[in-house]
Amino acid sequence: MTLKSSGGNGSALAWIKSSYSTGDGPECLEVATAPGTILIRDSKNPDGPRLTFTPTTWADFLPYASKH
Repeated sequence: MTLKSSGGNGSALAWIKSSYSTGDGPECLEVATAPGTILIRDSKNPDGPRLTFTPTTWADFLPYASKH
């Protein structure tokens, strides 16, 4: 997997999407960082709701996610 920047809604955030997410599918989550916050959104609905995590919580989650 590689990461690629995702354009979109003109947001000042730099959203990162997995290379597994293509125009042909499957859709993925996108991640962006802001000072003190990690944001997650659905790539199919970039203007929809976002989840926010602290950097510590995100770092604790990543080892679990990489096992699956």
